[in-house]
Amino acid sequence: MTFIQIYDTTLRDGTQSEGFTLSSTDKIRIAQRLDEIGMAFIEGGWPGSNPKDVEFFERAQDVEWETSKIVAFGATCRAKGAPEDDPNIKALLDAGTEIVTIFGKSWILHVTDVLNTTPDNNLRIIEQSVAYLVAQGKRVIYDAEQAFDGYKADPAYALETFRAAVKGGAEMVVLCDTNGGTMPWEIAEIFRETKTALVDTPLGIHTHNDSEVAVANALAAVREGAIQVQGTINGVGERCGNTNLCSIIPDLALKLGLDCLPEGNLNQLYELSHFVSEIANLTPDEHLAYIGKSAFTHKGGVHVASMRRNDKSYQHIEPSLVGNKMRVLVSDLSGRANILSKAEEHGLEVTSSEDVVEVLTDIKELEARGFSYEAAEASVAMMLKRQQSDYKPPFELVDYFVKVDHRDGRGTIAEATVKVKVDGEIIHTAAEGNGPVNALDLALRKALQQIYPEIASFQLVDYKVRILDGQNGTEAITRVLIDTLNGDKRWSTVGASGNIIDASWQALADSVEYGLTIAE
Repeated sequence: MTFIQIYDTTLRDGTQSEGFTLSSTDKIRIAQRLDEIGMAFIEGGWPGSNPKDVEFFERAQDVEWETSKIVAFGATCRAKGAPEDDPNIKALLDAGTEIVTIFGKSWILHVTDVLNTTPDNNLRIIEQSVAYLVAQGKRVIYDAEQAFDGYKADPAYALETFRAAVKGGAEMVVLCDTNGGTMPWEIAEIFRETKTALVDTPLGIHTHNDSEVAVANALAAVREGAIQVQGTINGVGERCGNTNLCSIIPDLALKLGLDCLPEGNLNQLYELSHFVSEIANLTPDEHLAYIGKSAFTHKGGVHVASMRRNDKSYQHIEPSLVGNKMRVLVSDLSGRANILSKAEEHGLEVTSSEDVVEVLTDIKELEARGFSYEAAEASVAMMLKRQQSDYKPPFELVDYFVKVDHRDGRGTIAEATVKVKVDGEIIHTAAEGNGPVNALDLALRKALQQIYPEIASFQLVDYKVRILDGQNGTEAITRVLIDTLNGDKRWSTVGASGNIIDASWQALADSVEYGLTIAE
């Protein structure tokens, strides 16, 4: 069976993505994680372009790489020079890697309008640059930039540029759809013709996503004989990004039956994707195929009902194969199956689907009034718990009062008083905060802490407000979503009202009640 080499360029091409920036330390950490999952090649950067990449290659020499080869990236020598005098070529040698990748021009437009040179001279700099690096003991991968645009413009000349790299000693030629405008059927045809022309040369593929077909194009090339796929984690990269390795890897492994990672490592893909996003300080795109949080998430009632009968009915693979998991959402589109799944998820015993009808009806009515339960599963759990005949709430609200004053010498002060009932006893307390919600939170904690000391470890870590019908001005409905953390447990609750304080109280009370019930 052919092993497809995965060539990761997250640390080079990926960092050309707008908003995606990595320090040298970040790059080392990501490279080590890529090595753990088993990437064949990790392109660390362009050592001739900036000090940060120079530092990366210096530090990379002190790391013991288990499965991956670290690769330095650069260009052919300048059109009016020789490789032995070229600072970029020297920087590639100084990077200390066994393998270097250099790119050269395949498109006559680039030769004449970008390099301002002749077709023959372009062939010279390709061949001589590769040959010089090989003579210095380097293995060379040649990236044929604009390969497909070049081939469409002048097939014979494009092939001559590929042959120049092979003549220089390149061990592989990678055809690059640099502008991302080539369609899958064009990729297949040009790749097939190139393979026929370069019969003994291993070929790879590097595609961009400007036409939203980068993954499809890479798959088309593999089917035509490409043995290396270049891409990035999460598809980051110049303009619209590169081939998303988090899609192409499972496509190769699970759809085409091709080996591309060491056995048993595919299930690390979800964690790797989110690790890279975290290091880059980016919010993960949860709608990405395979590794997005929503990739195996089911919301429609018909879908969930079918999934409960057979989990293959609305999933194309088992999520755990890539380290992901199936989720069920609750919303106004839900059916009984959604609520039953949530009850089971929270360990609540439901004897019949009829037992959840009231909760389902309430959810649909509340969502029509502005609530949203997709991201507030703890509020759904509390609705289910309150339906149980033996459920006893840890506290009940009697009343609350909030005021905000501007006081001389102290500025704006918020104060809340809360009166709750616990086991028949009324507890009445007050607290000041830096805002009305903070004051309510502190007053409720103060009232409950002597009875429930575990509440001290609850942390309100996120508070989101959304105005649902802004055209109504100050009478608009406000939705509040609160995230609470206790150790490694995190939960979300929701409230909605024409009064932002009331909406906040609903979410806050649900959050505290849920936290106390799971702490039992």
